[in-house]
Amino acid sequence: MQAAVGLSPERLTELYAHALEGRGPALLPVPAGTPEARVRELLGSMRPGSVLTPEGRTPLEEGAPVAEDTALVVTTSGSTGAPKGVELSSSALLASARASVERIGAVPEDAWLCVLPAGHISGLQVITRALALGAEPVHAPFDVEGVAELAERLRPHVSLVPTQLRRLLAAGVDLGRFGTVLLGGAAAEPELLEAARAAGGRVMTTYGMSETCGGCVYDGVPLNGVEARVEAEEPGGPGRIVLSGPVLASGYRYPPGSEPGPDPFVYGPSGERVLRTQDLGRFEEGRLRVLGRVDEVINTGGHKVVPSQVNTLLSAHPAVADSVVVGRHDPEWGQRVSAVVVPADAGAPPTLADLRSWVRERLPAHAAPRELDLRDSIPLLASGKPDLVALRQS
Repeated sequence: MQAAVGLSPERLTELYAHALEGRGPALLPVPAGTPEARVRELLGSMRPGSVLTPEGRTPLEEGAPVAEDTALVVTTSGSTGAPKGVELSSSALLASARASVERIGAVPEDAWLCVLPAGHISGLQVITRALALGAEPVHAPFDVEGVAELAERLRPHVSLVPTQLRRLLAAGVDLGRFGTVLLGGAAAEPELLEAARAAGGRVMTTYGMSETCGGCVYDGVPLNGVEARVEAEEPGGPGRIVLSGPVLASGYRYPPGSEPGPDPFVYGPSGERVLRTQDLGRFEEGRLRVLGRVDEVINTGGHKVVPSQVNTLLSAHPAVADSVVVGRHDPEWGQRVSAVVVPADAGAPPTLADLRSWVRERLPAHAAPRELDLRDSIPLLASGKPDLVALRQS
């Protein structure tokens, strides 16, 4: 396995193509902008046999081999703690890409625009889909004007996170210029989807993770070959999402001397290998609806609150431009429901009383936020997802 540090997206694409075809070593991409201390930690934990930088290739001692079919190792998200790697085989990555292009109806002549970090699974899967059709992806930093110009010229398929889509909408970009907009990385409120589709966008929501080679459920329907079910305590109720199919990772790569936790990869009743995710969901009219993470459920005064349900309501409030709901420590309630909100008008922000009343009209009283944290913007991770760790600690 070879780590790639500080390389251009184009060079990373070349190395990744070789790994997928078995013509080069498995690739460990280190996301651009990773601090030097974190890079050292990643290299020590993942133990590649070499590291490639713009200055050249350097062999490393004590490199540990990967499985024969492994093409890619991606580290789990988060900026603190010992990193954990996810080993992905070329067969799983290509199965995911082929099922994706089949679902959206992409053809070899189509263009693919990658504006997500090439070191994360979301960006890497844009590359994989392009390569699966014999195309070269176009890499560009996310800039509204630049992306709009590329969309006009190329009519590409693109993967975005909700914040990026929101910015394109606010700038009046014609979303019909994109072939398909695959939207993932965080929950998208219904109003955003309605507005994007009204603006001409062919938008598909995606659900997945590194362990499934990225998105494997589109608009609530699993890709061909993928099965999704919910371990609910009662029929039709919410429960843990369980996934299976050819897109599953081979397994994890742990740092030396670490204590691995329970393995989420287990075998189902029919002998199939499955992934018991950390996500809650339920099926509504035959489509999977993701409610949030098991470990994000807020326990306030003995009541359980699913943050995404509250956030969906908050995002529909006319005075709210963007929002995230988290649980913060509270000496009386255990956790309090906290709403982090970017006002639609900084001069006339919503009040806590406004938002509590808004939520209580539709959900039980214990789900209404007890704290309002007004922000100019929501802090994001490099992947484009809200930085929930930072928001919980605020």
